[in-house]
Amino acid sequence: MQFAIQPSPQPVVKVLGEQSFFPVRRIWCVGRNYAAHAREMGHDPDREPPFLFAKPADAVNEGGVLPFPPETTDLHHEVELVVAIGTGGRNIPAETALDHVFGYAVGFDMTRRDLQSQAKAAGRPWEFGKAFDQSCPISEIAPSSAIGHPSQGQIEATVNGKVQQTGDLSQMIWQVPEAIAYLSRFVTIAPGDLIMTGTPAGVSAVRPGDNLTGSCEGIGSISVMYAPA
Repeated sequence: MQFAIQPSPQPVVKVLGEQSFFPVRRIWCVGRNYAAHAREMGHDPDREPPFLFAKPADAVNEGGVLPFPPETTDLHHEVELVVAIGTGGRNIPAETALDHVFGYAVGFDMTRRDLQSQAKAAGRPWEFGKAFDQSCPISEIAPSSAIGHPSQGQIEATVNGKVQQTGDLSQMIWQVPEAIAYLSRFVTIAPGDLIMTGTPAGVSAVRPGDNLTGSCEGIGSISVMYAPA
């Protein structure tokens, strides 16, 4: 195939314990999936249908030192379990949804909260608040063939060594099989898709020079430092 311009590099995530990489196709994000976080954001945590939005594939990165995002004074961390899809489909039953999972990681859905809030107030899309450059640091993907399919375990985020978010995967309103089944009703899920499954309570602002860590029991951890101004 001949391209009119040089294609952009394929976004990838390392696979834990292997020399291979997971090619990222799309990033889907489940919003308000922990009741306590829904409450802290001013929403009713009743079991309404999942709320989903997207990030671009090239938002993924392996953490380390990152530049502080532009045009924000209120950058927030949201630590999440990340599901990596290995085989795709449409209208996937929840009972067989885990058969489509390649593995799991832990990541941050970084959010320019001020831009998101402005967009909400104006009834506009959230992309500038959620879908910016390097807004999705995630750990290496642990294959489900090695770790199984965790449905419980502590998930936590720290800022400069202080615990800011903590919860348990069992507290998700919509568990992984349900989220996959719901999403596949609306779009065709394909190999390379990532699903971020929501964040527990405790989100807070991050400033230049801050060090973040995110961890999920039995899965892995991710560290990020935002470069000083």
